Amino acid sequence: MKVHLCAVGRIRPGPERSLIDDYAARFDRAGRPLSLGPLAEHEVETRKTSGMEAEADALARAIPDGAVICALDERGKTLSSPEFADLLARWRDEGRPAAAFLIGGADGLHPDLRKRADARLSLGRMVWPHMLARVMLSEQLYRAVSILSGAPYHRE
Repeated sequence: MKVHLCAVGRIRPGPERSLIDDYAARFDRAGRPLSLGPLAEHEVETRKTSGMEAEADALARAIPDGAVICALDERGKTLSSPEFADLLARWRDEGRPAAAFLIGGADGLHPDLRKRADARLSLGRMVWPHMLARVMLSEQLYRAVSILSGAPYHRE
């Protein structure tokens, strides 16, 4: 199952970009034997004055056909890392060709896109900058494949 990180905005070179790239590479290596990956990143941009609707349209175009859609949303469900790993494995085992994780702009995801999502996931009750949310999601994706493969990266 291919995994797509679809987010509004671009991350310039710097520490966040380096972390995302590192976790994506780790995910690809560890996920391949588990039929998870590769991780593709889709950065969509709209004019700052375009609003949530334009962002939603751009994100919707980045979602592959047949993908299970997971919206990152502060109102979403908070999962433990093992629960998140189980969710990924369940989608894979159901034969889903892809999973698309959506991260909206500064105002979040358009309500229509949130409703379209198969799952809504929260990274906690605190609000995180979008670039850090991408880093955190990338790390959790790597952690998930580590858990599924029995690697020692995740310790409870």
